[in-house]
Amino acid sequence: MHKHINEVLETIELDEIRDSLVGISGVNGLSTEQRKRLTIAVELVSNPSIIFMDEPTSGLDARATAIVMRAVKNVADTGRTVVCTIHQPSIDIFEAFDELMLMKRGGELIYAGPVGHHSCEVIKYFQAIPGVPRIKEKYNPSTWMLEVTSTSMEVQLGADFAQMYRESSMWKDKDMVVKRLSTPVPGTTDLHFATQFPQKFREQFKACLWKQCLSYWRTPSYNLVRFVFITFSCFFFGALFWQQGNINHINDQQSLFTILGCMYGIALFTGINSCQSVMPFISIERSVVYRERFAGMYSPWAYSFWR
Repeated sequence: MHKHINEVLETIELDEIRDSLVGISGVNGLSTEQRKRLTIAVELVSNPSIIFMDEPTSGLDARATAIVMRAVKNVADTGRTVVCTIHQPSIDIFEAFDELMLMKRGGELIYAGPVGHHSCEVIKYFQAIPGVPRIKEKYNPSTWMLEVTSTSMEVQLGADFAQMYRESSMWKDKDMVVKRLSTPVPGTTDLHFATQFPQKFREQFKACLWKQCLSYWRTPSYNLVRFVFITFSCFFFGALFWQQGNINHINDQQSLFTILGCMYGIALFTGINSCQSVMPFISIERSVVYRERFAGMYSPWAYSFWR
């Protein structure tokens, strides 16, 4: 396991910050670019054969984008398939991809094939369509594609790019490949997993508990506030209801109501404060829990029990 983790850190280029704390986004700890690479590394721990990434470069500057995409390229070079959506890529970033799936507004597919060296395959396909303007020298191919396949261009040319693609030889070849690969090989059986999660419930619970305890330990302000509040509550309610719990003082109905009121007040007062003090942790880790839950790292029950 340690060997595999070291390989992941080397692939994503996280060796230099392997002992750094993640921290809070925009406040301390890792930068946005480092956080994105860390997210990719976490997914690689389970050694998947295919990885889906939704705009991994969003919110990054040019330098950070180049670093993240270099890490993505390193992942692809290990033999894994990386399916990635990307927004307004630069020329270098766009040409780093091997295959392209381009959809027009409405979700219809208008191209699915190789990018080619210097985007030659994509450019060749669209420039073969009558009326499509040729790309200018040193112009971004991704920007050019969006311009020539826009709705206004379709109206101007009187063409439907989705229909053109369905009638192309590229689509027919891919359709034959899909049909061939969709037919199971004789003698094979469907994939079956005995359990939904790779670890048993006990191991999931231990991992979640260890992670959260470590998170609390690294937040001394949270621990100090709770310690001071509980200490103050003990002295306050102890002084307010001094000797009220003595059996010799409980001699009528009002004395019993006083004890019950004390118990209710302590439970309500400390309970509300505990909920308010833990809410910042809940709000910060919510997105992380959603991502880890959908990735199948642990069950909701394991998270609920340790929480």
